[in-house]
Amino acid sequence: MVQYTYRFEKVLTLREQEKQQTEVAYKESVRDFEEVATKLYELLKKKEDLITYQNERLTVGATIDEIYHFSIFIDSLEHTIADVQKKVVQARAKMNWYEQKLLEKNLEVRKFEKMRDKDYETYKTHEERMEMLQLDELSSLQYFKKEIR
Repeated sequence: MVQYTYRFEKVLTLREQEKQQTEVAYKESVRDFEEVATKLYELLKKKEDLITYQNERLTVGATIDEIYHFSIFIDSLEHTIADVQKKVVQARAKMNWYEQKLLEKNLEVRKFEKMRDKDYETYKTHEERMEMLQLDELSSLQYFKKEIR
């Protein structure tokens, strides 16, 4: 019996490696997205707390300098928030792109695995048929040997 070898085994191995690399890149992009999104959340929370504190100070009575410093700080915080929001959008787009690539690689690998399974089934069927033919031939030979004697 001949050892089974899948003719596209190297291609399948290559596709699996590409899938693994894409999966690593996807996980990294998810991690990056989570970091940037967390930073945005913290900045928004900081702004909210600062506005709450500023409102409390206004009810108690704040100096013009305090109000001025609060407004400058809030403006600065809003610029930082806008920058981080852009980074969040970019990180989300990158993450979605890698997710799409991962789905495509997954599909490719599954196709090659399905082809391998079908090819192996064909191989088994062929080998069984060849074995049956050999057994038939042996049995015919034995029968003829008995007949000749």
